[in-house]
Amino acid sequence: MSASRPLPITRVDAFADRPFAGNPAAVMPLDEWLDDAVLQAIAAENNLAETAFLIPDESGDADYELRWFTPGVEVALCGHATLASGHVLLSAAPWRNEMVFRTRKAGLLRVARNGEDEGYKMALPAYPPAPKAMPDIVRAMGGDVLETLWHDGGYALIVYPNAASVRALEPDLRALKAGGDILYIATAPGTGDASGAVVVSRAFAPGAGIDEDPVTGSAHSVLTPYWSTRLRRDSFAAYQASARGGHVGCRMDGEQVELTGNCVTTLVGDFLL
Repeated sequence: MSASRPLPITRVDAFADRPFAGNPAAVMPLDEWLDDAVLQAIAAENNLAETAFLIPDESGDADYELRWFTPGVEVALCGHATLASGHVLLSAAPWRNEMVFRTRKAGLLRVARNGEDEGYKMALPAYPPAPKAMPDIVRAMGGDVLETLWHDGGYALIVYPNAASVRALEPDLRALKAGGDILYIATAPGTGDASGAVVVSRAFAPGAGIDEDPVTGSAHSVLTPYWSTRLRRDSFAAYQASARGGHVGCRMDGEQVELTGNCVTTLVGDFLL
């Protein structure tokens, strides 16, 4: 029987200021890429919304290459696991202020310390959505839908009149799953919501193996340009109203969005392969 190969793993609650909140991600730095099938199997074993894998970047453009896997698929962009990766690396290198990641489909991403605050700021691409009729999605989501928009990265934005409408949603997850690997984002103004946020949202990705995602960084790549235009302001506080919940600071920065949030490490160990 061959000996097990230990691979370092850290579990982080991203967009959280305490354990059991935000969105958990596994962060696994590697010396070199393993076979894709092995990476996917590890992500399935971790059974978190995302597992982030990193190797040192040799291009000179970034510090690390970064890929993300759900339990079912590799994804083109994952915000919370990027934030978690920055947290792990910057915690291990207190002399560094920033980490840059090279990704396969989302370009260069940056995570930096957020000034004197305890938390981080992260640069992601902005994905402005455009109006599109989506009657099947409206039926599957339920509720009193005001507007539907789409971004070709696979993001459906469904707008509701108020935060209570978003919180009350019980979407038909089987019908949403039939649409494939799409992130369905429900959103509304946060007026009167207990979170105190300006914007409230929830996100569902059953086609990627995630019925409801706790706090979704990439969703705010879509939410930030939409709400910045609608509110006529460049920055606002958002809250993703899942069972775990999480606060996200959102700001437009040219063709990027800057998201801010905290992270909490909950597990450090070895994955035995």
